[in-house]
Amino acid sequence: MAIKAIEAIYPPGPAHFVGDGFRVHNFIPSRHGLDMYRMTPFIMMDYGAKFHFPPSDSLKGVGVHPHRGFETVTIAYKGRVAHHDSAGGGGIIGEGDVQWMTAASGVLHKEYHEESFSKTGGDFQMVQLWVNLPAKDKMSAPKYQAIENASIPKVPVENGYVEVIAGEFQGTKGKASTFTPVHLFNAHLQSGAKAEFSFPAAYKTCLIVVEGEIRINDADELVPVDHFVLFENEGETFHIEATEHSKILILSGEPIREPIASHGPFVMNTRQEIMQAFHDFEAGKFGTLT
Repeated sequence: MAIKAIEAIYPPGPAHFVGDGFRVHNFIPSRHGLDMYRMTPFIMMDYGAKFHFPPSDSLKGVGVHPHRGFETVTIAYKGRVAHHDSAGGGGIIGEGDVQWMTAASGVLHKEYHEESFSKTGGDFQMVQLWVNLPAKDKMSAPKYQAIENASIPKVPVENGYVEVIAGEFQGTKGKASTFTPVHLFNAHLQSGAKAEFSFPAAYKTCLIVVEGEIRINDADELVPVDHFVLFENEGETFHIEATEHSKILILSGEPIREPIASHGPFVMNTRQEIMQAFHDFEAGKFGTLT
């Protein structure tokens, strides 16, 4: 198979807060032009690099807000996150856990630091990814997938392992169900370890170095922690070598080649559908959540 080459390596941009509990860097969309049209099916990615929160008696986070037309995927690397939504989904995720919320036809939800973590404080690190839904599924019923780290398949590689959250790696399928082909892995590699990955050439493929430092395809340039790598839409295979103990989030997905209309928390296919989403939200059709 042909090598999938690096298109660009991006450092994290300036951090900003979402609510008062999530200090994040935007990689999708970003100042580098990585918008939802270019990166579909991945239409938003907030990366919360490791940040220390002091103890707090109040629960920091984001209050009740709506979503329609896509899925939110939250991966916890440090700290603990609590979630509740108007469709009855919710729970707490800690280090290595994943919550996969399908907003689809519409939900209200809120997310915040889990109570015991908030009281003690500590390092907090996470990723939230928005995955678009095809037009035929945008108005399907909301659902919630709670994926504990203990249940995530772990495929051994030389001096490491790969957690398969969604999609397939070396014949092992991930726990998450998806509406379109999406691969989502966490690779854990010791210093000197190598792992090879292969995805269809046309898929949007990228990664974030969550811990450590890596080399890709024997390149001279090393990719340090908190940096984002975008691959070209040519070739299928690339390999990663860890130059120190490293953790890497790897994403690859089939583009959804449909029109995109978005406004705030709604991502649909037409402006009329966006207007309808606002109307339905104001009419209380997304349920209730306090």
